[in-house]
Amino acid sequence: MSAVSHRLHLPGSSPVHRTPAEVKIVCAVVTVFAVVATPREMLWPFALYAAGLAAVWRVAHIPPRWIAPRLLIELPFIVLAILLPFAAGEPRTTVLGLSLSTTGLHTAWGIIAKGSLGVGVSLTVAATTSVRELPGGLSRLRVPGMIVTIVVLMLRYLDVIADEAARMRLARISRGDDPRTIRQIGATARGVGSLFLRSYERGERVHSAMLSRGFTGAIADFGTPTATRRQWFLSCVPAAVAVAVCVGAWVAR
Repeated sequence: MSAVSHRLHLPGSSPVHRTPAEVKIVCAVVTVFAVVATPREMLWPFALYAAGLAAVWRVAHIPPRWIAPRLLIELPFIVLAILLPFAAGEPRTTVLGLSLSTTGLHTAWGIIAKGSLGVGVSLTVAATTSVRELPGGLSRLRVPGMIVTIVVLMLRYLDVIADEAARMRLARISRGDDPRTIRQIGATARGVGSLFLRSYERGERVHSAMLSRGFTGAIADFGTPTATRRQWFLSCVPAAVAVAVCVGAWVAR
């Protein structure tokens, strides 16, 4: 586990990297709830959220070129959101000569703004928190041990499954197959099923090996430090500001 470097982790020595995992998890959850609870009809709260998130990235030394490609994970939801103003009903308004639903515009804006901020917050936690820090952080938050085990092992073996999928794709290409063509959709589906079976069998073998080595159901925390009161106070400032912005948005609504 200590040798694993998760693909979403960006090693560094910034104050955000040094903050214990449990503090970052709590701050991320509070911030996301504040963003989701903000009225979607208002624009300025989301601008403040984005500015605050950009400030955290600057402190954590997370470059935009690292964040930008990983934000593309929400692209399918953005495409869906763009279609909403055309599909929703009354009332309607005219934008650039197009008749668009007002409700659809607000819904689309809410999905894009809140989704982008939520993904950005999640990527920030992932970039500044290594896999080995998670067991201790989740355990100190009183998360049940079984859930901690599932989360840690899932993160550990995502890379393994991705590498297995890459090897299977390379094997198909080396045999003259082109996975990008629509006529190969059947072979692609069979490949997905084969990958699922291989992953399941690997999981069974890993679990048996862990039990034979004395695994009791609890993941060690690898001696990660516990957060101090000062760390809790300083690190929760961004989350507190997000909550204040949310409350201010509702008051000014």
